[in-house]
Amino acid sequence: MSIQQNNIIYSVTNLNQNVRQLLESNIGRVWITAEISNFSQPSSGHWYFTLKDERTQIRAAMFRGQNSKVTFNPKNGNQIVVKANVTLYEPRGDYQLIIEYMQPSGEGSLQQSFKLLKEKLKKEGFFDIKHKKSLPITVNCVGIITSVTGAALHDILNILRRRDPSLPIIIYHTSVQGELAPSQIARMIEIANIRLECDTLILGRGGGSLEDLCAFNEEIVARAIFVSKLPIISAVGHETDITISDYVADIRAPTPSAAAELVSRNQAEMLRQLKSAKQHIEIAMDYFLSNKQQNFTNLNHNLKQHHPELHLTKQQNQLNLLEQKLTHLMTQKMQVYSTKFKKNENDLLQNNLLDILQKHKHHIILIKHSLQNTIIVLMKKHQQCFMIYCSKLETTSPLATIIRGFSVTTLPNGTILKKINQVKLGMQLQTRISNGWIKSKIISINNKI
Repeated sequence: MSIQQNNIIYSVTNLNQNVRQLLESNIGRVWITAEISNFSQPSSGHWYFTLKDERTQIRAAMFRGQNSKVTFNPKNGNQIVVKANVTLYEPRGDYQLIIEYMQPSGEGSLQQSFKLLKEKLKKEGFFDIKHKKSLPITVNCVGIITSVTGAALHDILNILRRRDPSLPIIIYHTSVQGELAPSQIARMIEIANIRLECDTLILGRGGGSLEDLCAFNEEIVARAIFVSKLPIISAVGHETDITISDYVADIRAPTPSAAAELVSRNQAEMLRQLKSAKQHIEIAMDYFLSNKQQNFTNLNHNLKQHHPELHLTKQQNQLNLLEQKLTHLMTQKMQVYSTKFKKNENDLLQNNLLDILQKHKHHIILIKHSLQNTIIVLMKKHQQCFMIYCSKLETTSPLATIIRGFSVTTLPNGTILKKINQVKLGMQLQTRISNGWIKSKIISINNKI
């Protein structure tokens, strides 16, 4: 094969320009599968790395506007598939690739499997709202199904320590990546449901590629979530990562940290609610005590108004008034008759007549008898009134009731026994009768009348 000789003399710049144009026009955009090495991410946000296979390598770059769409974190050693433009970096004459799209190697088949399982479970009703369980109003214990060495557990524990340090936590360790991860995850869900140590489960791990998250896209995990009696929060990957477990779980949290916030009680808010409740209770108690104090004052006043001693005092006052009135009336009568007696005596002395004396003497005797009768009648009348008041007084006296054969029984605390439900077997009672006290002990109770 002959090579056409080119006698044109190029500058380095012109040569690099021509080579770049040849590469871009003759090869253009290509798909390449390779391994990442020498990966770097400077402050500009662009990615620079090398793509290599068993024998050769090529420089590559992916600018910030394109790499922001990548759904995984590239690392040295990752096998990837890229869509790139073949070009030349003219200032250094470096042959390189400008990458437009990147995905982990084999992700196409994983994506296909994801779609097929999603359609299958959807037809079986795994995603229906009617099967979703609600979280408890207050989570009393939370179970975390994840790897004890993963960043997801660290994030969850940090949130719970900050928001709700008193919330009990149970960790169910499992692999979250690799061939054994799906069966281990399903087993941990089953164990949590058997033990019933907690009332809510968080199933989570950190972000990664579709291949990294494939354990949460397995049917065995989906079915374990679906049959779980405990509500499950799926917190797998970053907000943009969607897995089968997110669809089947009762609640999907965008991140493990968000799941921790869902189950935790905000301690500051709880303290505010407690303070508010304390104020309401204090106000209610103040009102209650004020109301009871007013009732006590009214009852005490009524008791004083109806106390037997008050009735006795009123009746004693009435008797004193009647006695004063009777004494005054008798004094007036005695003065009137004494005046008449003196007048008659003077008349008798003046006339000095025996018949007049006899007449007046007889009249005096009549007057005396009349006065005595009047006094007796008045005394009997007032005595009857006095007896009536005394009788009324006796009928209102508790002692009179006891004298008539009744008794008063009190409980050990001094309360008067009125109903049978106030006593019980073995209780000591005290009974007041007319001439003393009797102590007794209950040996039987009969509520039949």
